[in-house]
Amino acid sequence: MHRLTELIRRDMKPALGVTEPGAIAFAVAEAKSRLNGEVKRVRVSLNSGMYKNAFTCGIPNSEYYGNLYAAALGAAAAKPELKLESLRDITPEDDKAAAKLVEDGKIEVCLDHIGSEITIDAFVETKDETCAVHIRDGHTHITGIEKNGISIFQETEEEKQEQGTLAESGSRKETIPYIHQQSFYDIINYAASIDAEELGFIREAFSMNMELFREGMHSERAVILKQLLTENNGQLISGDVKKTAQLLCNGAIEARVLGLSSPAMSITGSGAHGIIATMPLYAYYKVNENYFEEEALLRAAALSYLITMYIKEYSGKLSAFCGCGIAAGTGMACGLAFLRGGREQELSMVVRNMASGLTGMICDGGNHGCAMKGIVAVDAAFRAVDLALAHVSIGEIHGINGRTPEDTMQYMGRIASPGMEETEKIIVEIMENK
Repeated sequence: MHRLTELIRRDMKPALGVTEPGAIAFAVAEAKSRLNGEVKRVRVSLNSGMYKNAFTCGIPNSEYYGNLYAAALGAAAAKPELKLESLRDITPEDDKAAAKLVEDGKIEVCLDHIGSEITIDAFVETKDETCAVHIRDGHTHITGIEKNGISIFQETEEEKQEQGTLAESGSRKETIPYIHQQSFYDIINYAASIDAEELGFIREAFSMNMELFREGMHSERAVILKQLLTENNGQLISGDVKKTAQLLCNGAIEARVLGLSSPAMSITGSGAHGIIATMPLYAYYKVNENYFEEEALLRAAALSYLITMYIKEYSGKLSAFCGCGIAAGTGMACGLAFLRGGREQELSMVVRNMASGLTGMICDGGNHGCAMKGIVAVDAAFRAVDLALAHVSIGEIHGINGRTPEDTMQYMGRIASPGMEETEKIIVEIMENK
């Protein structure tokens, strides 16, 4: 298996609801699973990206939302063995038990520091025992566990190296991450030439994200989806590619941030990234499937994923800019141009057009507004591709565009981290104080 294929395969993961509440619940549940007795206290410390992203987002199978209830559900009933789907089997009784923990003041979630990396420190106390679980760099990547103040697990240097060597985007990093050892041409050439059978696993992303979309179709809460359906003449697949793409992509994103009970297929640790990176491409393929083989869709999706990962490796997994719109939107735009016959020259133009138009969109957490950001990203991607295929683009001397697409993608990432750390602080302050 090609190493880029392995990179994608390891990074693709089902995620139920917004990834951050699932990760918080997982961490608490992992600690609780090692203890006996009734929970007396739960304390969770988060970096700003984790804290912000879960602050107002819906939680699967719960009528509540946000950090406190994600942590409470982790203590009440989440199943750590399900990892990012740890809240899959929550019942109404579990929801009430979690609400009681919050009401009784037993749950505390605090902002530890401003940062784009992932950090979760979950501490659970019962009458006679305590357990702390530490997560770093990946949403479910446990680096240490202490029970009753004694270490019972610590990631070894060899494990750290292994995690870095096989690194999924945003996890333990090599000095130069593998994705950054590839040129823009290398990534395009890989997508164009890899044995298509090696990419067959990507089909699961389309089926999983469509199942999430269909659940949104049956939810009265999915108001943006319903409007996009109306704009697409009441059809899931119409003759209008962009309206179909808007519907399938942002209907699925809305279902996800509302906390509906079907998972999304995530990339770089985010379900919304995974949806934006794939669903507009799927829409283009479905509208034009008389002209394309499925193989073309798989290649375009692989390219989309890798460009997304390339940018995110610079920006960090969680930051003050909207990686869904900017990183995944740029990846998807490259995949769309690829489907339409574009190659290195045209795709370089796509990257410049996206960098010039969309970089700077903020992330104010996982919430209903993500669907609006997705709408903007899809519009921007279609326009960027139309211009690039007509050989129209913003020149490399302008703004944050670089002399090469590799430089441009690096600069896009640097805008987020370290560039927007102060912005992150202000966003969190606004959310806490409004």
